[in-house]
Amino acid sequence: MRLLVVEDDPGIQQFLKRALFEAGYQVDVASDATTAETLALEGVHDAFIIDLGLPDMDGLDLIARCRSQGILAPVLILSARRSVDERVRGLEQGGDDYLTKPFALAELLARLRNLLRRAATPQADSATKLSVGDLQLDLIRRDARRGDRTLQLTPQEFSLLEYLCRNAGRVVTRTMILDHVWRMRIDPQTNVVDVHIYRLRSKVDHESAKPLIHTIRGVGYVLKDS
Repeated sequence: MRLLVVEDDPGIQQFLKRALFEAGYQVDVASDATTAETLALEGVHDAFIIDLGLPDMDGLDLIARCRSQGILAPVLILSARRSVDERVRGLEQGGDDYLTKPFALAELLARLRNLLRRAATPQADSATKLSVGDLQLDLIRRDARRGDRTLQLTPQEFSLLEYLCRNAGRVVTRTMILDHVWRMRIDPQTNVVDVHIYRLRSKVDHESAKPLIHTIRGVGYVLKDS
């Protein structure tokens, strides 16, 4: 699951980015409404966390602009505005939930999970559940199964497996994995990908007659049911 955090306070922005990444989400960030709108229009985010006190536009105006352009992903408003009238206004103008600062991380994560769960309508089921062969991923519950086995995955392993599933049958390079899973643009010769693939393969393909994760020597990896 991929999130967009719109927050102009550098400290809060980096705290949320790290905490959400550790919780298993892919995270993009923006410090102003203009950048946020450009990113939102890419249509790749499952939910937004938006601060209202942005430097170039009120966060409520940003939400209204996104809604007017057909962006329907749930929005968690994060704001220091604490009055009942402000909270009601935020919900009436397109927000799906409202959390005031200062906030507890556990509550933010719980509210976010609830928004994503509510967004998982039957019509959107294919976007929240992935399967390749007898491998099944539930992106809302962060649950992975191979046949009748539940896979005990770390958040990074789950994100890596999700990326491989979304690209099933297609070879992905180490650089692509670093960029999409770790959001890192570093030397692709680093072994962080190989280490995580090794650990993931030991869990996904363990005791299975048909391996799903394959190495394409000199290129990268592919997940396929063949």
